[in-house]
Amino acid sequence: MPKLALYNMEGNKIGDIEVSDKVFAQEVNKVALHQVVVNYLANQRQGTQSTKTRSEVRGGGIKPWRQKGTGRARQGSIRATQWIKGGIALGPKPRDYSYSVNKKLKKVAMISALSAKCADNEIIVVDEIKLDEIKTKKVAEMLKALNAPAKALIVTNEKCDNVVKSARNIEGVTTTFMGSLNVYDILKHDVMVVTKDAVAKIEEVYA
Repeated sequence: MPKLALYNMEGNKIGDIEVSDKVFAQEVNKVALHQVVVNYLANQRQGTQSTKTRSEVRGGGIKPWRQKGTGRARQGSIRATQWIKGGIALGPKPRDYSYSVNKKLKKVAMISALSAKCADNEIIVVDEIKLDEIKTKKVAEMLKALNAPAKALIVTNEKCDNVVKSARNIEGVTTTFMGSLNVYDILKHDVMVVTKDAVAKIEEVYA
């Protein structure tokens, strides 16, 4: 079973913890990672983009000139697609880009992402992240003491408003909790700062 160093908020190593090889030491499935990330990004799209067709553009109700005898091409409306300020042909309309993927595929992708992070030594386990008040300075000092890169993902077992609000002003740092953990966030950040309780919960769900 893989071992991860256990630190406190001051950056001092206080021991080691063994993690499940069923979650943190599996072969990385790049196909599953790609499919789940594409699905996540597609589900984030609002799909609110819209253009007006010739029937929706204001004006153009009168024929600009007579059909024959002018020497010019025949035209029926100044709001046709070939005119400036005319309608848009085949333009985007509001649509839903979201779709679902198989739960087994999501599980394989999550285990692959966690295993990749573990193999690259990009998981930092903290005994606990305890903040009695909203204080950005404390989170910044913790990350500095842990030698965490600028792009860090802080993962707690349950949602903690003090941690979320303390870290939200630090550029590159994202906070989440076990119930909202996703493959995209794991791969996007350079390191995961995970509480000991969150590691146990991850093993409980995915082992």
